[in-house]
Amino acid sequence: MDISRKLGILVFCMVPAIVGGGIVFGFAHNYVAVAIWEVIVLGIAGIFFSR
Repeated sequence: MDISRKLGILVFCMVPAIVGGGIVFGFAHNYVAVAIWEVIVLGIAGIFFSR
């Protein structure tokens, strides 16, 4: 996989991480829940990067 595709995947995963983190914090009012969300998004991004 070339570098431009990896950067595209990174940007594609950063948006849900940032926006989703705000939504999770709005519902839970807890930073632990936000950290769990970030780990989930990081895991999904890692799956795409490992290809």
